[in-house]
Amino acid sequence: MSRRIRVLVAKPGLDGHDRGAKVVARGLRDAGMEVVYTGLHRTPEQIVRAAVDEDVDVVGLSVLSGAHDRLVPEVVAGLRAEGRGDALVLVGGIIPAGDVAALEAAGVSMVFGPGTNIDDIVSFVRTRSTPRD
Repeated sequence: MSRRIRVLVAKPGLDGHDRGAKVVARGLRDAGMEVVYTGLHRTPEQIVRAAVDEDVDVVGLSVLSGAHDRLVPEVVAGLRAEGRGDALVLVGGIIPAGDVAALEAAGVSMVFGPGTNIDDIVSFVRTRSTPRD
């Protein structure tokens, strides 16, 4: 029997609003996933280290500050540098539609905007993620 999907939910940068991240974290946990929430004000390096240390399958980044175009690619690059480029990277928050393609080109699998139904996120994670043994 393989282990449950492990998800890291993180708030990169100086954004101090974490209600959405906590709602998503709880929804994923209630759906049977193991969830680690890193808290506020994390650097890309801290997020990568936590993802590696926790051996997660999914990294969910919540960004409301507008720094997604710099911080998210740094996290993706850091995961690749650590040999964890296989982790599914998701982004949620206030992301302008014009920025989504650049995030996807950087390695983000999906961008979820405000008001996304938690069941849609759970379904996406379940269909796109494979738990590491």
